[in-house]
Amino acid sequence: MAARWLWLNLLGVLAVAAVQESLLNMCMNAKHHKEKPGLEDALHNQCSPWKNNSCCTTNTSQEAHNDESYLYNFNWNHCGIMSKECKKHFIQDTCLYECSPNLGPWINLADNSWRKERILNVPLCKEDCEQWWEDCKDQMTCKENWHKGWDWSRGSNRCPLGSPCRPWTLVFPEPKDLCEKIWSSSYQYTTFRRGSGRCIQMWFDPTQGNPNVAVAKYYSRAGRDLAVGLPLTLLFPVLLFLLSV
Repeated sequence: MAARWLWLNLLGVLAVAAVQESLLNMCMNAKHHKEKPGLEDALHNQCSPWKNNSCCTTNTSQEAHNDESYLYNFNWNHCGIMSKECKKHFIQDTCLYECSPNLGPWINLADNSWRKERILNVPLCKEDCEQWWEDCKDQMTCKENWHKGWDWSRGSNRCPLGSPCRPWTLVFPEPKDLCEKIWSSSYQYTTFRRGSGRCIQMWFDPTQGNPNVAVAKYYSRAGRDLAVGLPLTLLFPVLLFLLSV
C-alpha cells in the first residue's frame, strides 16, 4: 500500500510539473489564435513586441489597429470618436490578448460560440491600468461591460436602447473599475508595478526581453487552480486503476 501511494504521489507531481511547463508557452483556443506560438517577424506596430514568439498572425496584428476590423466588428467610436491616446491602450489590450503566449495560468474554459477558452483575472500592472484610465477619462461610453449586451442589429456594436452615452468617469469611476469590469473580469487590478515579476505588462520593449515570461512562471508555480486541477482530472482513471491493484 505504501508503495502504491508513493507511485500516486510521484505521478501527481510529474503531471503537475508537465502542466505547469505547458502553461508557460501556449495559445488559448479562441477565434483568431494560432494553435501554437511561434515566430511572426512582421507583426504590426503595437503588436510587434511579440514577434519572436506569438499566438497571433501578421494579419491579425494589422487588423487589431483598425477602428472596426473583421476580428470582431467592434466599433470603438460608439459614443463619439475615441481619442488616439485612449485607443492606443485598447490596441495594446488587443495585441496582448491575441498575441501573448504567456497567459496560460489564467486561461479558463469559455461558453461563447466564438471561443472555447478565455482569460480570467490576469494580474495587470498598476501603471498599465492607471495610465489606461487616465488617457481615456475624457471619453464617453454607454456600457461598463463591453463583452456583452450590445445592439448588433447593424453588424457592429451600437449602444443598446436605454443605455445613453455618459462620461467615462461615471461609468468607470476608478482605474480598478475599468480594468476589472470592461472585459468581464479578464483583468485584475493590482498594486504590483512593472518589473516586479508579479504582474502582466500590456506592452514592453522587446529589446529588453519579455517580462511576462517570468510572471507566468511565477504564477504557474504558485499553485493556480488550473495547474493543480487539470492533471488530477487527467490522472483520475490511472489513479483508480492503481488503487485497485
